[in-house]
Amino acid sequence: MARPTLILASQSPRRKDILSLMQISFETVAVETEEIIDTALSIEDNVTKIALLKAEATAALIAQHNRKTVILAADTVVTKGNQILGKPSGFDDAFMMLKSLQNRSHRVYTGFVLLFGDKSYTECVSTTVEFEPISDNEIKRYLLSVKPYDKAGAYGIQDPLMACYIKRIEGCYYNVVGLPLSRVCKALKPLLS
Repeated sequence: MARPTLILASQSPRRKDILSLMQISFETVAVETEEIIDTALSIEDNVTKIALLKAEATAALIAQHNRKTVILAADTVVTKGNQILGKPSGFDDAFMMLKSLQNRSHRVYTGFVLLFGDKSYTECVSTTVEFEPISDNEIKRYLLSVKPYDKAGAYGIQDPLMACYIKRIEGCYYNVVGLPLSRVCKALKPLLS
C-alpha cells in the first residue's frame, strides 16, 4: 500500500525548515485563513482551532486530487500572562511587545492538527521562555535589522541578536520557532508507516 503524501499547510519558511529535519518528503500548500482569537476559548483551544481551520482549508483545496494525504497545520502564539501577543502591526507595536517581554518569562503555545481522511489528531504544546533585559537601542536595532513583523510576539528565538537575550527556555525549542517537532514526529509516525 502506498504511503500517504504529507502536506504542510503553511507559508512559514521556519515550519518548512523544522519539518525537513524529519528527513521525509512532504509538500507545502499555502492557504489564507483568518486567525481570529475567540476570548471565550482557552489559549490552547484557540491555537488548535486556528490550526484546524488551516488544515480544513488545505483539504478543500486539494480535494480534487483524490489521493491519500496527511495534512499538518499549526498556529503559534506568544502569551504574557493571559494576554495573547500575535503578529505585530508594525514597528511601534513590535517595540512595545518586546519591551513588555524583557526581564520576565512568557509562554509560547503551538497548536497543531493532523488531518487524514475523515480523522484528525490535535495537540497543543507550550514552552516557557525568559529574556534577559534588552535596552531600547538593542530592541530598535533588532527590529530594524530583522523586521520580525510576521512572528508572534515580535521575535524569532533563532534570529541573530535575539538569541543573545534568551536567558532560559523550558520545553521544546522548536515549539518556539513554530513547530514542536518531537510531538509532531510522534503523532505522524503511525500515519506514515
